[in-house]
Amino acid sequence: MAQRGITYFVIGNSLISATHNQVNTVKMAKELKDLTKRADNYSQWYNDLVMKADLAETSPVRGCMIIKPYGYAIWEKMQAVLDKMFKATGVQNAYFPLLIPKSFFAKEAEHVAGFAKESAVVTHYRLKATPDGKGIMVDPEAKLEEELIIRPTSETMIWNTYKNWIHSYRDLPILCNQWCNVMRWEMRTRPFLRTSEFLWQEGHTAHATEQEAQEEARKMLGVYADFVENYMGVPVVQGVKSETERFAGALDTYTIEAMMQDGKALQSGTSHFLGQNFAKSFDVTFLNKENKPEYVWATSWGVSTRLMGALIMVHSDDNGLVLPPKLAPIQVVIIPISKNDEQLEAITARLKPVIDKLGELRITVKYDDSDNKRPGFKFADYELKGVPVRLVMGGRDLENNTIEVMRRDTLEKESVSFDGIVERVQDMLDDIQKGIFEKARKYRDEHIFECDNYDEFKERIKDGGFYLCHWDGTAETEAQIKEETQATIRCVPFNCEQTPGVDMVSGKPAKYRVIIARSY
Repeated sequence: MAQRGITYFVIGNSLISATHNQVNTVKMAKELKDLTKRADNYSQWYNDLVMKADLAETSPVRGCMIIKPYGYAIWEKMQAVLDKMFKATGVQNAYFPLLIPKSFFAKEAEHVAGFAKESAVVTHYRLKATPDGKGIMVDPEAKLEEELIIRPTSETMIWNTYKNWIHSYRDLPILCNQWCNVMRWEMRTRPFLRTSEFLWQEGHTAHATEQEAQEEARKMLGVYADFVENYMGVPVVQGVKSETERFAGALDTYTIEAMMQDGKALQSGTSHFLGQNFAKSFDVTFLNKENKPEYVWATSWGVSTRLMGALIMVHSDDNGLVLPPKLAPIQVVIIPISKNDEQLEAITARLKPVIDKLGELRITVKYDDSDNKRPGFKFADYELKGVPVRLVMGGRDLENNTIEVMRRDTLEKESVSFDGIVERVQDMLDDIQKGIFEKARKYRDEHIFECDNYDEFKERIKDGGFYLCHWDGTAETEAQIKEETQATIRCVPFNCEQTPGVDMVSGKPAKYRVIIARSY
């Protein structure tokens, strides 16, 4: 029989218990009340939510964050799904060093130029006590012979390695991915969206032909779109970046762009066709079937903890997080409300078979019968954390064979028959997953506009949205739009019927429409 004050987790078929620390319920109530409303200050609402929902907090290091257990649990679920999807395409995981010799960066000029301003450099390898013995200083005699760059991305390290792995066409393709952290010394940071250190995966592939590499880059973009739409519930636009917005060293950068609730774009994943640039820089060749040497063709692709930012900003509301069931650490929370220990034991006994059955269906359940928080505070806390389904059973429910069900996405609740509750919950989780995607897709589609007048565009862009505008293809026009409106060309969309027209800024002929938006 369950004990009071114990929280039960069902993972798979295992029932796991853990004791609770005491919670200051007065403080919790104040924190929940202080969540900024989206309509008042969307940016502050986001920052509040990250902190109050226990996703992350600031760290002592400027621009870095501490990802808390609840936030990391969401990232782990993302990581597990993506890892399985990558491996289904033949990708294998590896790991490459955090520190990269500075000379490697010098070999690919365009690449190093793209990351030079964000690179953190290790110059010494030892500390020592200050002369007065009261502090610590860098040992000037411990200077490195060659300075090391803390990994902002791994193309240079990996292509230096591939040189030793690739000799013949029989060694190709190489399909490698690594899960790791990277460092990009950002000046303006925001949790998950842009931090100096962040977690990500970076895939790096090597191919015998240009066609194979191009196909790989597009394939992995499709994997990202599949994950973001079908697991995160976030609709995306797939397209190719302008030359100005390409990844440093790439010939083409493919992107998925998502729209947040304030109408801004968030680049949510990129896949790059690198051509032979890195192979030439690091002299990576192979003998083809005719026994002639050729340079290898390459791709790289990655998504990061920025996806956490998208998950928050696309679905959540003024009550807190709204999580897609497929990625929620807790999919169902069950809260008993009892007058005494005897009644609690009876409610727990009634609910135990439900908890077990949901566990068999691989639905993650938290049974919260802790007595250090009142039911109202529990309700608010789980709403804040975005738990998709809440079940509540009290003494009257026990007598009437009923249970209260609430879904987080709509905040609708009803008292239903206890019979068939497992099937009802299973269907509700599926419905929530589909519902939040459709809601986000409807919002996105209602905020995509064709625009051919630059004055009109400059006014309307302030309110957000994706604008389909003709572009003459020049960097000068792109730079003018960015300077005057703080909006950028997000991509040339793939699934858009393209017709020639006139650039709204320059008046020059334009071959296609691009998506222009303000972005994070």
